[in-house]
Amino acid sequence: MTKLITLTLACALAFVGMTSAAQDPNQKNKAAAKPATKTKTATAHTKTANTHVQGNHVQGQGKTHNNANVNKTAFQQNNKAVNNNKTVNNNKTVNKSQVNNKVNANTKVNANTKVNANTKVNANAKVKNLHQANAGNWNKFHQQHQNFHATANTKIQSVKFNQHYHIAGAQNWHGHQYAAFQNYHPQWHNQGWWHGHYHNVLLFGGGWYYWNSGYWYPAWGYSESEAYYPYDGPIYVGSNPTPADQIVATVQSSLQEQGFYHGDVDGLLGPLTRAALADYQQAQGLEMTAALDEPTLQSLGMS
Repeated sequence: MTKLITLTLACALAFVGMTSAAQDPNQKNKAAAKPATKTKTATAHTKTANTHVQGNHVQGQGKTHNNANVNKTAFQQNNKAVNNNKTVNNNKTVNKSQVNNKVNANTKVNANTKVNANTKVNANAKVKNLHQANAGNWNKFHQQHQNFHATANTKIQSVKFNQHYHIAGAQNWHGHQYAAFQNYHPQWHNQGWWHGHYHNVLLFGGGWYYWNSGYWYPAWGYSESEAYYPYDGPIYVGSNPTPADQIVATVQSSLQEQGFYHGDVDGLLGPLTRAALADYQQAQGLEMTAALDEPTLQSLGMS
């Protein structure tokens, strides 16, 4: 019995095995296809992975390029900032130089102004001291010559009357103090006419003169025998009709004291005295009239 059961089981197992072996080929192929799907899937995954890898690579390259662009832009911006800083620094340097130049210019101007001011002060002080010294000399010499009387000097030739005569260059002298020289022209009249028109008519130095508004003028025609005039023109003496020969003698002494005049104190306005006056006037910056005019006498100390 036992053998029979065992034999029956063996047959059953054999039949099951044959049945499994005889299954539909499609099922077998289907079963075989499953691993292929897995492979394809794996391939797809591989491709996808490759795609991801390539995508990542591309993205990485894009990112690299983007980073390069960003770095380039940043570099350019940095360069621009540096250049701007350089420009600013250069501008600061230029501005600083301009400020320094301006400061130096102002300093130079101030220095020049100070020098000019000091020079002007020194010049004014020098002129003031000179005027004070001249005033002292003038008073001294004027007192010495209060009773001085000039006489004709045969060494100095007298000028001749010329009704068309005008003082050369007088029109170029600036200032109302020179109007008497600019307007002067000789007049010939007899004694009666002169006394009828002027209160002060005096004889000194060999000729007759009339006084008018601070000046002595030759009174041509007053006397034919006393008509010695070494100079034909106005002689300034101030508000008082002090005789002209006394003023001329005082001027000669003052110019002699200062080294401008080297002739005799004769009270005559001759060529040497006029040349000395011109030198003095040039030295003092006055109009070179070579005559006794108001600015010259004031410079010499006459009050």
